[in-house]
Amino acid sequence: MKLQPRLAACAVLVSFAAVPMARAQQGFPPVPVPPGNPITFEKTQLGKALFFEEQLSSTGTVACATCHTFETGGSDRRSFAPDSVHPGFDGLFQTRDDVRGSRGVPSSNANGTYNSSTSFGLRDQVTSRRGMTVINAVYAPEAFWDGRATNDFKDPLTNTVLLPNRASLESQAVVPLLNDVEMTHMGTTWNDVVQRLAGAKPLALASSIPTTLAQFIQGKSYPELFRVAFGTTDITPSRIAMAIATYERTLISDHNRLDDFLGGNRNALTPQEQRGNQIFTSPQTRCIECHGGPLGTDHRFHYTGVTPPNEDLGRFTVTNAPQDRGAMRTPSIRNVALRAPYFHDGSAQNLEDVVAFYNRGGNVNAPNKDPRIRPLGLTVADQQALVAFLRALTDDRVLNATAPFDRPKLFTESDRVPSHYGAGTPGSNNIVPVHVAREPLSLDRSRITIGVDRGYGGSAAMLLFDAAPNTTGIPVLGIRLHLGVTPGLFMLDPIPLAGSGAGAGYGSIVLGIPNDPALRGKDVFTQWVLQDNGLQRLTSTDGVRLRIF
Repeated sequence: MKLQPRLAACAVLVSFAAVPMARAQQGFPPVPVPPGNPITFEKTQLGKALFFEEQLSSTGTVACATCHTFETGGSDRRSFAPDSVHPGFDGLFQTRDDVRGSRGVPSSNANGTYNSSTSFGLRDQVTSRRGMTVINAVYAPEAFWDGRATNDFKDPLTNTVLLPNRASLESQAVVPLLNDVEMTHMGTTWNDVVQRLAGAKPLALASSIPTTLAQFIQGKSYPELFRVAFGTTDITPSRIAMAIATYERTLISDHNRLDDFLGGNRNALTPQEQRGNQIFTSPQTRCIECHGGPLGTDHRFHYTGVTPPNEDLGRFTVTNAPQDRGAMRTPSIRNVALRAPYFHDGSAQNLEDVVAFYNRGGNVNAPNKDPRIRPLGLTVADQQALVAFLRALTDDRVLNATAPFDRPKLFTESDRVPSHYGAGTPGSNNIVPVHVAREPLSLDRSRITIGVDRGYGGSAAMLLFDAAPNTTGIPVLGIRLHLGVTPGLFMLDPIPLAGSGAGAGYGSIVLGIPNDPALRGKDVFTQWVLQDNGLQRLTSTDGVRLRIF
């Protein structure tokens, strides 16, 4: 099928139209900076440390960077994983409204013990929306899909306005730190966050720290780093937010092959990509009306029919305006090829799915649906050209994590993450208990929590430790013991499992970590052995290797 006649009539104007677009594209806007939070080298480096600091979470497993990885366009690299699914509006997994979100922390208490979440058990909880990119986020007047992080920044302790404008980054930065799905335990206070940070060795859980950042933090505590950045050692919620926001203001992606093409290099785009650009800017598709300009977004809120508006009210939760039901903020198309899956619910697996969505006019109709979302009549070749064009919008610095997108390696990306081996012994209803071990066994932390899930509720469970594993397992009393049975084997006192019946039992143990440098680099192996009151016999989990560092 050919493009509509009126588009063909305008085709001769496309190259002419590219000239003003080129000027707009190269005229990248200046970075908005609140007068009360000027950018300095010291504050930028402190913010960078905080952005990658997993110790800001109660489990030591989640930093800002955990859900915003540069190589995946500033979005969550984990969203395709099976355990990154939220059950959605209906609360049921494996139904149409499931959401590919971001894994956070398990439901937990201030003392470190885990709770059993209705949807996730002792697994990491998952957010109900896909995370937006942090790259070029400084240009958004409001942050989050619904814009609830406003342009003015209020002190989290006093609610007084500290920064009256240009401060959506600061407003956003404080939200995850108290969120008991994303980063912390239930009932967390700002005093908890401040004390957690004050006692942490900067980036102790990370590795491969970029040279400039490593030199900045070398030998200093967080109070000392705050003194360097702010003049005194006081750690406050507002200073945490200002430092993180200052770093995020350096995450500017302003170069890709389209920029080169519009700057005069006519070989920067292939013929197919140029065709895709023409379709993108055409009256037939009108894509550019929401995704135009140098930023590739209008930063406005639209209901486009991805999901029924009542399933996620979006902007309506902020404005209470009926036209905003289900409306979400327009994401930028810069680096879009890196950010799959797409939309606020992660329902589009790839760019082909995105283009097909718009070509069919969306998934859902509603009175407030944007009128530009209607069937487009694109041919297969047209859609392929559009996808090719969108793939040309990648900044190689983002893809390759080079400055300003250079970064440390997180604990959760390292070989220090607890690793499972062997197989557990099934219990009642053929359910295998689950060994819950996710936290870092770092000598720079004071404690670690190890849990067990899917046991027989009301029974008891016992955690065993050893200095060596047995991957095949030793038959003992009807289970397979995945420990080496060395002279170092020991077991903790049994704990009662909460819950009732088969598969509903859970529990956890909080252990102090001895500050003994001689332990660094050693491995410890653990396994849970459980009573099963239904079968009147023992059952067990798999084994887990914990690496001390």
